[in-house]
Amino acid sequence: MDADEIRRAFLGFLAERGHTVIPRARLTPENDPTTLFTGSGMQPLLPYLLGADHPAGRRLADSQTCLRVQDIEEVGDNRHTTFFEMLGSWSLGDYFKDVQIPQFWTFLTDKVGLDPDRLYVSCFSGDPAHGIPKDEETAAIWQGLFEAAGLTAQQVDVGTDEHASQVGTGDARIVFYGASNWWTRAGGAEHMPVGEPGGPDSEVFYLFPHVQHDPAYGARCHPNCDCGRFIELGNSVFMEYRRTETGFEPLPRRNVDYGGGLERIAAAALDTSDVFRISLLRPIIEELESLSGRSYDDETHAMRVIADHLRGATFLAVDGVRPSNKAQGYVLRRLVRRAVRYAFALGLEENFFPAIIGVVAGIYTADYPEVAEHTDDVITVLATEEHAFRRTLRKGLAQLHGHLHEGATGADLFVLYDTYGFPVELSTEEASRVGIALSPTWRADFDEQMAAQRARSRARRPSGRTGTTQPTDPAG
Repeated sequence: MDADEIRRAFLGFLAERGHTVIPRARLTPENDPTTLFTGSGMQPLLPYLLGADHPAGRRLADSQTCLRVQDIEEVGDNRHTTFFEMLGSWSLGDYFKDVQIPQFWTFLTDKVGLDPDRLYVSCFSGDPAHGIPKDEETAAIWQGLFEAAGLTAQQVDVGTDEHASQVGTGDARIVFYGASNWWTRAGGAEHMPVGEPGGPDSEVFYLFPHVQHDPAYGARCHPNCDCGRFIELGNSVFMEYRRTETGFEPLPRRNVDYGGGLERIAAAALDTSDVFRISLLRPIIEELESLSGRSYDDETHAMRVIADHLRGATFLAVDGVRPSNKAQGYVLRRLVRRAVRYAFALGLEENFFPAIIGVVAGIYTADYPEVAEHTDDVITVLATEEHAFRRTLRKGLAQLHGHLHEGATGADLFVLYDTYGFPVELSTEEASRVGIALSPTWRADFDEQMAAQRARSRARRPSGRTGTTQPTDPAG
């Protein structure tokens, strides 16, 4: 199954089981001032997870587009992307673990066709300090499913990821972790804001035996290891609690929030640990190969970054975001500029965005008609941004490398920003790319220069004017 087939199969599978399929929410949240982007499938449904009635009922399913810019520095490896889709299903006070876990298992093994012998799961080891017990119930359900498939399912409790990386998990197929298997938007139980829902979660991993463990991630591999040998396919959150001023209380009704990474499930279906080889990304890579005359195997990192960033930029623009120097617009601008910078590394020195955006639109039009509706406008917006930044880049590349020397200071980076229009993130990323170590105090030095510039700008404000004159951003 390719990714489109998996998405459609998932929604059909859930519809057959009484779920209403709801449309995706925009990447820009409408009523959530705490975050710039929709970063998880549950985010648009938070009011209903807290107890409000959803107009579509108590069983819901969707495929939600998401953007997580905090992963931007990880893009370039085999599995991290800033833009991704989450296959989601929810039970709002309806069924619970005994229905949801077998449902998830059936979809992965019967519908997608994954080998049960390559699946591993994690469960919550409990939090005695907050009176939350070990999730033995979930482990028992998984145990029964593995044994019904003819597999031995040993259990082990490792507590923390750090401990697991030291001792490993042996032959265990069911692994208990602590805080990493407690779900809330804010992290572990101790970080939950008052009023926030949360609960234990259970994650499913797919093993790629041919991937060698990287000792940089610890002496031993385990399902939560980030070396790439295991890849998380999805998780089931059993929302039972709400944080109070004094501890935790049960939610008015128990909910299940399931989220599965479409790209990662599609990679598992192909038995490849590289998500950029799936049907949602491979056509973009192939277009980059055609345009540049270079191969993905030789230019893996650059092509992955460009493919991810332009896919995310396309959906941001479809959802109404425009390049700017503030908030969501700044993130879109950053994605575009990083894509252009990596394109120069491929020898793509002419505008190529329209060709790539056309490929992205072709991939998603059938399942997301709004992409087709806005494609022409998206091409105009992003190609204009590409063209403008290429002029800046051409003028400043020689200056960029002239100022990026071993031990370069924040003052050096400020000159690149103030005189040549290079965002500080791009300068630091370029320094990292070519192996140049900056001064340990570069950030503080840069901020000091920026503060001084703002002070000069305020002092130069003409008399008689009201309001605040904003300093010109040469990177804009």
